[in-house]
Amino acid sequence: MTKIVIKKKIKSFNKIICVDSDKSLSIRSLLIGSQSYGLCKIKNLSKSGDILSTISGLRKLGVKIFFKNKICYLYGSGLSGFNYKKNILINAGNSGTFARLLLGLIIKTPHKIKLIGDDSLSKRDFKRIADPLKEFGAKFELRNKNNLPLKVIGSEYLKPINYFEKRGSAQCKSSVILAALNTPGKTTIYAKKSRNHTELFLKYLKLPIKVIKKKKYDKIEISGEHQFRSFDYEIPGDVSSSAFLIVLTLLSKNSKLKIKNVNVNPSRIGFIKIINKMGGKVRIENKRKVCGEYVADLHIKSQKKFKSINCPVKFNSNAIDEFLIIFLLASKAKGVSKFSNLGELNKKESPRLKLGSNILNMMGIKTILKNNTLKIYGNPKLKIKKEIKIKNYYKDHRIFMTSVIGGLVTGGKWTIHDVNSYRSSFPSFMNILRKIGFNPTYR
Repeated sequence: MTKIVIKKKIKSFNKIICVDSDKSLSIRSLLIGSQSYGLCKIKNLSKSGDILSTISGLRKLGVKIFFKNKICYLYGSGLSGFNYKKNILINAGNSGTFARLLLGLIIKTPHKIKLIGDDSLSKRDFKRIADPLKEFGAKFELRNKNNLPLKVIGSEYLKPINYFEKRGSAQCKSSVILAALNTPGKTTIYAKKSRNHTELFLKYLKLPIKVIKKKKYDKIEISGEHQFRSFDYEIPGDVSSSAFLIVLTLLSKNSKLKIKNVNVNPSRIGFIKIINKMGGKVRIENKRKVCGEYVADLHIKSQKKFKSINCPVKFNSNAIDEFLIIFLLASKAKGVSKFSNLGELNKKESPRLKLGSNILNMMGIKTILKNNTLKIYGNPKLKIKKEIKIKNYYKDHRIFMTSVIGGLVTGGKWTIHDVNSYRSSFPSFMNILRKIGFNPTYR
């Protein structure tokens, strides 16, 4: 089974569901846990492909990880406590988050480490990570001076740095933060606005991190080489995964959906603000704090009309993983929607900005893509009668899931290749769609 075929719109539904656990927090809990002393207990760990890559990589570094009664247990050996053989190779698979954050933790290791990934990850930019980490004292050898595979040659004599981000990236920022944990003295990061999971995690553990919020950036100060004890941690549902089901519900006739126990960190819900500005009705209820993160239930009800948006650039960093599905919503909105300054989208698993525009064109939606700005000429009455084939998209999980939702809300015949790509982030995606009422055809 290499492809899925969709021939009908989904029927009306009214369901209560849970989505897979937050991938970003799952990876961080494992990586930060590896630096603690003692036995960490992690509840509700994601089972996605990216998490499996993270576990495999940490085990190669000597970290003991096992599962009992659906709970993940991890033995940490403290800061710089990795214990491994010389010249090991770690395969990050498709996970940019794991690969980039890991680099921050291994720049003090005494032996050379080689990091590889799949074809998609090997095309992504790692120089933007290596450059600040070199300032600590580590050395890097990168393919084409930019890509994986790369080799890390650590240093036992790291020095703190002042790092000024040129563009916002939670992965780059987090990698520097993790490097600072293993570095004596105070490291200061002047970070453009992006997701703040790593900062909140360290605050939850009461580690010496200070965040001073400015209008255009955050000043982050980390004092390194402070050992910390193991911890218990519970991971909520992934809000980025929820985005696909939210748009499915909004665009489906007479439908309702409740998604329970979802991470609603303010740096992650930019897409909900965008959707609501377009006429969607997504309610956040039962909001509470769990392990330093905000968690809530999401209530969604289908809508008949949506309006176009000139999307404020300030939402970009808080919605960067959700823009593909937002583009789909814009295709059914009245008027012309404009999304600006989205070059970061092309640095993901695929050139998402370009491919997202191409998919809309295949649907019969006019777009203009110029200088990382996308205009979408919405058609509320859009009905697709032709066959649409989605292939050659670098096995990008978000392209796949957006295409599936597109097929379920617009009609026509959709044939979508690389059917297993969604498993890297949202392994229960198809099972949830079955519960809602979609019976897929595989070929």
